[in-house]
Amino acid sequence: MRRHPKFGALAAIAAGLLLAASPAAQAGEKVWISLGDAAFAQLKKHAPASIAVASTASAQSEPVTAKSGRVAGKVASKVETIHLVEVDEDLLAALSGSVHEELNRCGGFMYHPNKQAGLANLQSHAIVANRPSRVTRPSYVIDEQATLTPLLAQMQSSNIGQTILDLSAFTNRYYKTAGGVSASSWLTQRWTNIAAGRSDVTVEQFSHPNWAQKSVILTIRGSDNAREVVVLGAHLDSINKNGTTETTIAPGADDDASGVASLTEILRVLMNANYKPRRTLKFMAYAAEEVGLRGSQEIAQNYASFGVNVVGVMQLDMTNYMGSPKDIYIYTDYTDGGQNDFVTRLIQTYLPTLQIGSDKCGYACSDHASWNAQGFATSMPFEAAFTQDNPFIHTANDTYANSGNQAEHSLKFARMGLAYAVELGTDGPGTAPPPDKVESFKGSLALNENKSFGPFKVKAGGSLKASTVGTGDVDVYVKIGAPASSGSYDCKSDGGSSTESCSVNVAANGDVYVQLIGYKASSYRLDVSYRPQ
Repeated sequence: MRRHPKFGALAAIAAGLLLAASPAAQAGEKVWISLGDAAFAQLKKHAPASIAVASTASAQSEPVTAKSGRVAGKVASKVETIHLVEVDEDLLAALSGSVHEELNRCGGFMYHPNKQAGLANLQSHAIVANRPSRVTRPSYVIDEQATLTPLLAQMQSSNIGQTILDLSAFTNRYYKTAGGVSASSWLTQRWTNIAAGRSDVTVEQFSHPNWAQKSVILTIRGSDNAREVVVLGAHLDSINKNGTTETTIAPGADDDASGVASLTEILRVLMNANYKPRRTLKFMAYAAEEVGLRGSQEIAQNYASFGVNVVGVMQLDMTNYMGSPKDIYIYTDYTDGGQNDFVTRLIQTYLPTLQIGSDKCGYACSDHASWNAQGFATSMPFEAAFTQDNPFIHTANDTYANSGNQAEHSLKFARMGLAYAVELGTDGPGTAPPPDKVESFKGSLALNENKSFGPFKVKAGGSLKASTVGTGDVDVYVKIGAPASSGSYDCKSDGGSSTESCSVNVAANGDVYVQLIGYKASSYRLDVSYRPQ
């Protein structure tokens, strides 16, 4: 996230280096983490001997054409690679601090309980672009104005502000401290009080076996479509980048008491209105986000293993610091294009005076990434552009006062979240998307010969995958909305053989084009799979 003064950055890195060299750090427990290229470079500053045991190019990152680097006529490109590494657990605080200081972002890594889990995570990110065909899709029709308009008017920033003050009054909410445990119990009681008298509402603490802080989950059971589930989440814990013990001050007012407070105001309004959804709604405050998305990972993996039909997930991580000109920024990486389009239309419909931006935050920047890794449709609306978020997070100065002693910015997110909950919650059963259509083509290519295919008419929220096998060396280029070429593409695959694969996600109904180029004289079979309009 945003840089702090240079001295703070140097101090955090120096502290991490000392920690890496100390006997305690060397003797620390080994843990597995996955992280993107930039965070991996930061890890190597603290532990130069770190080696990735496995790596994969992420299907959720976008190729960036290099300004130079042509090799035998090919243009080099770069996508974010995710690496699996075993590290000393004592290094994680230093890694988190330098990712924050040097990369201007939060998180950047996901914790895994063992190597096998880490390898499974890498595999899920490599193939996640092909998973939407297995997810039930809501209609994304916006038609609940009669219900929502009076509810939106009942939302109050003062209520959000009070919850932020209550949560930030804990010395810290770190996942291993008494404050973190107490904050979970406090929120459980708060949500229980809000839902008093509703037999269709339950509040529970989700226990995690390896640390004390529990996640909190409130469930509003759906009436006639309860098997389809909508999740709205935020994270409960807080952290100080210089290390967090029982007495360390880490109020976390914006990161992420503001997100939890926004959810709490949504719940208050829904309960006061006696709103009863058709789909099941779940509100979640995750434990241990700041140390590798641990709480949300365990929950998302649990839901996936039991086959829970989660039709949409929204994450609210930091909602109260307006550091950019626009009001709400929709983050487009490691999220779902079809749902992001729906959230954008919700804002345009119910909050038409707000300005909408978009940005990217990289691998594992918040809890939505845990659900994304399991193939669920996720969105993360955020308080600011990537480099302009709250400069005080992960310090003792992340206070309500440093967000202006008001919660007007969070109110925008609470209203957006309420619209998301009601529009999806009021719908009847969604429709499982039809099986992907597969078209196959066979042929041959001379050196530098190209052949174009398409347009393939792909349905909104779907994906197109073009893959080849054969002899020689065939390169694949894919583009949305216009013919593909080696100089104009949304995805390319140009390895040294005829076994290539390239995937794109399509937010709105559109045409997708494929081009093959013979880097050597080649024969090929091209398979194109996509969800047709």
